[in-house]
Amino acid sequence: MFSFKGYITNEKNTHLEHLEDDIINRGSDGGRNAVNFLKSIRNMLAGSSSGRVNMSVKWDGAPAIIAGKNPENGKFFVGTKSVFNRTPKINYTPADISKNHSGPVADKLNVCLRELKRLRLNGIYQGDLLFTKGDLKSANIDGEKMITFTPNTITYAVPFNSALGKKIIRARIGIVFHTYYTGKTMDNLNAGFGTVSGKSGSSAIYLASAGYTDTTGSSTFTKSELSRFDGLIRMAEGSLSKAAPLLDQMKSNDPLSVGFRLKSFFNYYIKTSKGGMGKVKTLQDMFREYYNNILQAEIDAKKTDRGKERYITAQKEGLKMIDRNRSALYFAIASHVSLQNAKNFLVSKLSQIQSIGHFIRTPNGYRVTNPEGFVAVDKAAGAVKLVDRLEFSRANFTIAKDWVKG
Repeated sequence: MFSFKGYITNEKNTHLEHLEDDIINRGSDGGRNAVNFLKSIRNMLAGSSSGRVNMSVKWDGAPAIIAGKNPENGKFFVGTKSVFNRTPKINYTPADISKNHSGPVADKLNVCLRELKRLRLNGIYQGDLLFTKGDLKSANIDGEKMITFTPNTITYAVPFNSALGKKIIRARIGIVFHTYYTGKTMDNLNAGFGTVSGKSGSSAIYLASAGYTDTTGSSTFTKSELSRFDGLIRMAEGSLSKAAPLLDQMKSNDPLSVGFRLKSFFNYYIKTSKGGMGKVKTLQDMFREYYNNILQAEIDAKKTDRGKERYITAQKEGLKMIDRNRSALYFAIASHVSLQNAKNFLVSKLSQIQSIGHFIRTPNGYRVTNPEGFVAVDKAAGAVKLVDRLEFSRANFTIAKDWVKG
């Protein structure tokens, strides 16, 4: 039997947003939400938690796996996030998998269908696949023989002859569950974000835990760390107060809008830059150029004047907004950077507790890295991911994967 600890929301876990992106998605409300998340985790690490925020470890697994009993017919199924498509891809049999998927993803879903059925899941669970048998490799890291698996970007390593290492070697599949769904129909499910725990009852299945537990006190803030973190929070709050009106004005899902493109700019910058986030003024100038170039590329791609018209108008209006609000935009970007700095400070502290080695595979061997990140869940505010984007997201953008979507 499995148990769940966390909060139920009205959303499906198809995509978690970065904490700092909440200011672009939801404007000033998103800014307050981001700061409240940071303060709640700060209180937890300072030993004065109210228990409002539930923390879990974000494993770098892939692909996402949804498995359990369909409440509409009682049948066991497996699938990827495409279970939640407008036309769902729900797999009850190997024939369903062959029809709905292909390549490595289909191969892994067949293993999931065969092995996860043993768990007798009492509901619907979502997790991340860590490995199937063929993904396990032995490697010598720092003079020690390790059993490793690389589901996505991070390579996980465990001493070969340790109890955990032997457990993983015996397993035919490894998975970590982090979300539990309730509901009477597949298109009307509520997601519970948090920690799913239970025993597999089979040596063929390695069930990792997403729970965050510090039994050593290593992740507790020292007095000086607390003072430094509070300073980062004050910087973010100061910038947000000056950026709030513009942030509310920029909220938009329109791909041509300034707000939408500011969010994509940060991803572009993280993917292409080699250092830190850089100076805010430099980022501001780079964003104006980025926005102009994106819209100009759309204009140049259209063959008729009529086709170009919408993009020319959007470009003019967008640049006018950027130039008219230079001071407010400066503080909007400063807010995003300040929230990232505060978040990264937390991630670094939380990452001091590790039971499994985390590495990035490079042409010269293995480089030690932190876990992918963490997920913070608030009953009222929902869930956000805490990821050091300059470390993990950049690697995730640039390192080749052993699996593809299918």
